Amino acid sequence: MTPPEKTKPCPICRKPMVAAFKPFCSDRCRQVDLGRWLTEAYSVPAQPSGEEDDGAV
Repeated sequence: MTPPEKTKPCPICRKPMVAAFKPFCSDRCRQVDLGRWLTEAYSVPAQPSGEEDDGAV
């Protein structure tokens, strides 16, 4: 017998996740997350293009 699968809460409001909107609980939270990416509230860390060390002179 396997233990029941634990689900993570919605990353926006912390309510239980709903399978139809995984990993969110609702379409609203999904849209909030998308809006944060589009306004660059979230970002992936990257090295500025002027500081790349590619060995070229």
